[in-house]
Amino acid sequence: MMWLGRWLWVVCVCLVSVANGVRVDDASESGEDNELQPYRTAFHFQPPKNWINGPMYFNGVYHLFYQYNPYGPLWGNITWGHSISHDLINWQLLEPTLEPNQPYDINGCLSGSTTILDGSKPIILYTGQDVNNSQVQNIAFPTNLSDPLLKNWIKWSGNPFLTPTNDIKPAQFRDPSTAWKGVDGKWRMVIGSEIDGHGTALLYRSPDGINWTRAEKPLHFSSKTGMWECPDFYPVGSGEKRGFDTSVQGNNTLHVLKASYNNREYYVIGNYDAKTDIFGVVGNDFMVSYTMSQYDYGRLYASKSFYDNAKQRRVLWGWVNEGDSESDSVKKGWSGLQSFPRSVWLSETGKQLVQWPVDEIEKLRTNQVNITKQEIKGGTVLEIPSITASQADIEVSFSLSNLNEAEVINSEIVDPQLLCVQKNASVSGSFGPFGLLVLASNNFTERTAVFFRVFKGPNKFLVLMCSDQSRSSIAQEVDKSIYGAFLDLDPRNNIPLRSLIDHSIVESFGGGGLICMTARVYPKLATNGEAKLYVFNNGTQTVSISNLNAWSMNMAKILPLP
Repeated sequence: MMWLGRWLWVVCVCLVSVANGVRVDDASESGEDNELQPYRTAFHFQPPKNWINGPMYFNGVYHLFYQYNPYGPLWGNITWGHSISHDLINWQLLEPTLEPNQPYDINGCLSGSTTILDGSKPIILYTGQDVNNSQVQNIAFPTNLSDPLLKNWIKWSGNPFLTPTNDIKPAQFRDPSTAWKGVDGKWRMVIGSEIDGHGTALLYRSPDGINWTRAEKPLHFSSKTGMWECPDFYPVGSGEKRGFDTSVQGNNTLHVLKASYNNREYYVIGNYDAKTDIFGVVGNDFMVSYTMSQYDYGRLYASKSFYDNAKQRRVLWGWVNEGDSESDSVKKGWSGLQSFPRSVWLSETGKQLVQWPVDEIEKLRTNQVNITKQEIKGGTVLEIPSITASQADIEVSFSLSNLNEAEVINSEIVDPQLLCVQKNASVSGSFGPFGLLVLASNNFTERTAVFFRVFKGPNKFLVLMCSDQSRSSIAQEVDKSIYGAFLDLDPRNNIPLRSLIDHSIVESFGGGGLICMTARVYPKLATNGEAKLYVFNNGTQTVSISNLNAWSMNMAKILPLP
């Protein structure tokens, strides 16, 4: 993709969980003093320095492979870093797994995935940028299957195993997915591309996971998008939270196809015929309306999911890039981080996905504050006391009454992000804006607002969720975007919101995870102990806190190279 005027390739997440893990014990914190590094996170994964983007996960303990520049905080010299964890919270850094040292990847070991073949044989499928800057597909194998840490990998002598054909542009052929096994015993995978101006998930088949041939038809494509990156394809169960292995097919499963496009994570849900490899979308296809489903309506990209068989769940990671300048990254000495891992499942309606931070996060909670049944009148704020507001987890549920007083929207065909920009946190309405002010300074000169508004449409009430960074910092050259999406719930019931606050990242989950928004913010005043956390109501109608729980968060551990 093209981002900020320079080429940026992103690695996709492909994670697989296998039994017989090795415990990684907690140890001392890594990274610089937070007083000197106020934007460095405490419980999101990032290496101690330099550039990072997309992750992968592999084998037993949690293995995280990620694109990494070992020589600086900007894009370049792309290798695959490697870290391991027992709990998705605390990490041990290991030596890089793949380095750009062959003709087929000399200009970068780019994105890829992992698959466990028959006989518990793991492989890495990855995109290399060759001597001609063409994107080609390669394979790597672990050198020692008895090593539970999988520290050493060797590239296949037959690389590259796929190169662009005449209908594929050399720079539009990347990001092999996790492979799945069909009913005929053959493996399948998809690779992101653009054919005749259409975003495409090219389908490939293999008898052994090594030798691949392209199918006559792609798994799916869209005439309304360009190049697809980091495609992901996996099954979800109807009406249940548990996850499924990527190869599971059946009458009670639907499939999710995700494509990274234009800095967004779009997905569709549909029926997959494992015999014919035909995928049929249920509902809206890619980019047909403003309500097109996204994993995250904020600053999250290049995600991929994995099946964690130890806990029977599907977990999603995403890359969260910086919103400040390149010169700021050079000063910090690092750039980019991972979202907190999220469990993913199909909603009760079957129309969208639900995402929620994995339960392991609860081990970091401390200093709980609880508030119940408290009214918040229009034009007021309520400070949440005794919380380390720069490093916190907060869950709050709001209840409303007299909804007939809600503002009227004459048409349901409206862009929710534009509506959030027009009606930002400073613009008073009837029901809303109400929600949280996070990373706020004492006088509110700086604050990031995560909030709701309720409107009355022609046939139903509409709940708008916004993440407003327009006043997040007095600094000038940082991103101050406003994100927005409609939340598919009835406001006559409670409206829940959860936010993870970690110095320079705010991940928010509306409606129990029906809508997610990730923001990067760079306050100058509201850092570390100077940051405040508030519940606010800038509407004219009173809203009530049904229940609120907030916690300070302990710091995760990242051990340096042994």
